[in-house]
Amino acid sequence: MKIHDISMMLNSEVAEWPGDTSFQFNLNWTKQQSGSVNVGQLTTSTHIGTHIDAPFHFDDKGEKVHELPLENYIVEAIVIDVSGQDVISRESLRKVDIAAAKAVLFRTNAWNDRTVFPKEIPAFDVEVVEWMMENDIVLFGVDLPSVDAITSKDLPMHHALGKAGRYILEGLVLDEIVEGAYRLIALPLKIEGADGSPVRAVLIEDGDF
Repeated sequence: MKIHDISMMLNSEVAEWPGDTSFQFNLNWTKQQSGSVNVGQLTTSTHIGTHIDAPFHFDDKGEKVHELPLENYIVEAIVIDVSGQDVISRESLRKVDIAAAKAVLFRTNAWNDRTVFPKEIPAFDVEVVEWMMENDIVLFGVDLPSVDAITSKDLPMHHALGKAGRYILEGLVLDEIVEGAYRLIALPLKIEGADGSPVRAVLIEDGDF
């Protein structure tokens, strides 16, 4: 079984959304201090590194993290290379063979230095959501900090995906991943009331367990 870790490393260097909470890990108790164990403390945004967006993130009436259907985060997935495209449209997907995939992961290679938050990222045409619905794809994944433009306030892709009952996975590390089919596991933490959650995302070749 070959497992590909497609998660960003969480440390003090990972870039947070401008103005959001940076990631911090502190060792609050050392074994020397406690007499038995080391105990750490995390301070972070729910949208740091590789993470999922719950619909509540952009819709006050949307599902929160603890309400999400977990089956959508353990699925057959297809990785598609769209490197060099400023706008990913339905036409970009015309020749894609979905097979049994329930998740589509886009490798844009547009965010190479993940210690620096990008000023611009490729855009997705909302017609891609129609293509997902036609092909019974439930999860939309990107190697970017957002499925919408960095400066967007309307968030057309977020809302189109939410309206269609589709889910969002952002901040993937697909640099070395070859196009093709994999088994994806990207489970969110069980955080009650949350708008998002970091995940440890992995791809398993051939779905072999």
